[in-house]
Amino acid sequence: MAWKIPLSDIAMDGEEVDAVRDVLQSRWLSMGPVTEEFEAAFARYLGAEHAFAVSNGTAALHIAHAVLGIGSGDEVITPSLTFVATANSVLYCGARPVFADIAGPDDLNVAWEEIAAKITPETRAITVVHYGGYPCDMQPILDLARDHDLRVVEDAAHAVGATYRGQKCGTIGDVGCFSFFANKNLATGEGGMVVTDDDDLAERIRVMRSHGMTTLTWDRHRGHGYSYDVTAIGYNYRTSEVASALGIVQLRRLAENNARRKRIAGRYRKLLEGVEGIECPFAGAVDKESSHHIFPVVLSQDLSRAGLQEALKEKGIQTSIHYPPIHLFTYYRGLFGDTRGSLPKTEFAGEHEMTLPLYPGMTDDEVEYVCTAIAGAAPGILAGGRGAA
Repeated sequence: MAWKIPLSDIAMDGEEVDAVRDVLQSRWLSMGPVTEEFEAAFARYLGAEHAFAVSNGTAALHIAHAVLGIGSGDEVITPSLTFVATANSVLYCGARPVFADIAGPDDLNVAWEEIAAKITPETRAITVVHYGGYPCDMQPILDLARDHDLRVVEDAAHAVGATYRGQKCGTIGDVGCFSFFANKNLATGEGGMVVTDDDDLAERIRVMRSHGMTTLTWDRHRGHGYSYDVTAIGYNYRTSEVASALGIVQLRRLAENNARRKRIAGRYRKLLEGVEGIECPFAGAVDKESSHHIFPVVLSQDLSRAGLQEALKEKGIQTSIHYPPIHLFTYYRGLFGDTRGSLPKTEFAGEHEMTLPLYPGMTDDEVEYVCTAIAGAAPGILAGGRGAA
């Protein structure tokens, strides 16, 4: 259907068209000079030593775990309230994801106390997810990692531009992973980035990204070699010049677009304040700056999510769910058994979280339209639910 207000929309204009045309006219489409420019610009923006563009965010996560030596028999603690790629990337390495619960409906990020409770002698890493672009409480997680000799991977797919205590998300742990999927704050259609300050890890990432080869096609094209060696197992996780061209332009306008997202989120909070059955998480974190990738709300036990989503759909408003918990998926229950009830806060969020539209081009009037629709529909749904009970 044609939505009056879609869940997300891409902020692009003629600059992206020109950048892509320049790549096409250069007649070099695979990873080359434009990608090198994008990587350098992204590393400068984050304040990171090394940045490597890859084909997507899942590839970034896989490489991150692989270069840290995660393998068979190892455990990696991660949230279940995230996109399945976070846990899948652990499985790709032959390791076991161990799921930790979130802090609660007011903070949908994994809780450091829950991580601490899951550490065993087999634990090798902690993979955090900055849910929705809202930074995790990283200091106690880093303390746990130091005390138990663990590595930290940041899934910053939602968090490009977010900061924790003044430091950009993705640069706080050992390796940071970003996604540039079509609905992200920085969108290239498909694409991602792996960042690190560790020189040894950086060299392993560089080699693993392209089949374990010592030189790339672009290197040989420039006359920097005639052949290559393969020194390690690797993957075809290269990006393209077209994606990198889009990324360069998108990065230039990221701060402006994130600032607009912040204003929209603030307006949502103000207009939804006092609407019964609606809680807006992540309020009042003074040492964290969100990238506001999505705007989640958590509904009360009595407010039917399906009923409210249907009411908003009738008004032409698209909503979504972030996320169905990974440990409840059929595949994961087949691997690890039926663990329903093991993560009560995650499971409550999985049943009661609803994501509202948020994108830089969204107008104040459109935000008000969404909030008015919610305020109009929620009381009737609540009353109906209570009557049925």
